[in-house]
Amino acid sequence: MSRRTRVYPTLSLPTRVAAVLATCALVLAGCGGSAPPGDAARIDAKLVADLDAGDARVVGGAVNTFGFDLIAELADGRQNTIVSPLSVAVLLAMVLAGADGDTAAELAEVLHLDDRRDVRMGALLRRVSDTDQVTLSVANALWADQGRPFEDDYLTFVRRTFGATVEQDDLVTRPAADAIDAWVNENTEGLIPDIAADLGLPNAETVLVLLNAVYFLGEWTTRFDRDHTRPEPFATAEGRRIVVPTMHLDGGRFGYTQRDGYRMLRLPYGEDGRYGMEILLPDEGTTLAGLLGWLNAAEWRAAVDSLSARIVDELALPSFELRWQGKLNDALQALGTRSAFTPGLANLRPMSPMDLWLERVVHKTYVRVDERGTEAAAVTGGAVRVTSAQPDTTVFRVDRPFAFTISDQETGTILFLGAVTDPSSS
Repeated sequence: MSRRTRVYPTLSLPTRVAAVLATCALVLAGCGGSAPPGDAARIDAKLVADLDAGDARVVGGAVNTFGFDLIAELADGRQNTIVSPLSVAVLLAMVLAGADGDTAAELAEVLHLDDRRDVRMGALLRRVSDTDQVTLSVANALWADQGRPFEDDYLTFVRRTFGATVEQDDLVTRPAADAIDAWVNENTEGLIPDIAADLGLPNAETVLVLLNAVYFLGEWTTRFDRDHTRPEPFATAEGRRIVVPTMHLDGGRFGYTQRDGYRMLRLPYGEDGRYGMEILLPDEGTTLAGLLGWLNAAEWRAAVDSLSARIVDELALPSFELRWQGKLNDALQALGTRSAFTPGLANLRPMSPMDLWLERVVHKTYVRVDERGTEAAAVTGGAVRVTSAQPDTTVFRVDRPFAFTISDQETGTILFLGAVTDPSSS
């Protein structure tokens, strides 16, 4: 397993956490007219001024429900699968803002949102990054192809609600692709160095690129001692016994709960523990595939709400560094987003008068867990083309396939959701 040294910037905290990053991208292709000039903007505070924490939590719950729906379609319990519900949901919400008719209805239902232009998403993005205990930033950007028509109403909404910047460039050229890669690299601290090639850029049919990046930096509230990390056995989903580096912590106090078929342990980040990693360990005799088969956002929320402080006499957790990638077309269509992927049926008219359809969506992720904290990255890319076509002694030993989430306690939003079947794989 490849390892690299992470340089942690100094934070105004007694403890610091590794970085969790998520990046999404979407490409749209078509033909015609002219695009607006580039414009830098942030989420309009006046637009979301009347929204409160409850609104953000409702949308955070929608993101979670979508995330569990998505991983249920992608994970088979036998291979590692890592997704970023927040990243993919924000990207699709920007597409939803430019959709109408059946396409908008399907996207809204899949995202569990009430409106095609739901300003509560802006409230969530502001709330989720409003912290001084860890570093967390959310960035959105649009690259518009020169000479293509886009609706001012759509671009204004995306700027105000998502804080998206708009750049104008010739997307058929290599410099435009390089600029997009540079934006991704910068906003993910180099963990995601590029995405243009995954999106098929440069391409004469590409008219718009949408990007989202989420960056999180902190550290375990209670760090593991590297000297206590040692090789230990781990049973894979196939029944193989492998040896992986396993971190140890004795006598720590953590949020803990026993549920039907699994246990959950929450490892907090930062000084106040607002952000944390929830580890879901299936009981002996329960497979990860079985757990994922019925686990949903409501059960996850109930488990988190039932956590209570517990002294864990022994905590053993593999350190791991994993990468995953996959095409999301089949999963999103299975969830109900069908017309957007169908030439002649997709309706993205509020975005552009061009006749566009979603040709592909690809998701790539990275996650690393070590003694200091967590570092993760995700990239989502999509191409849209013009129509042509509890005991007294508590031991929590993670020595078999398990699931995890990385979430924000204040908004209840899941940033990352994963299923680990082989921590030695990368």
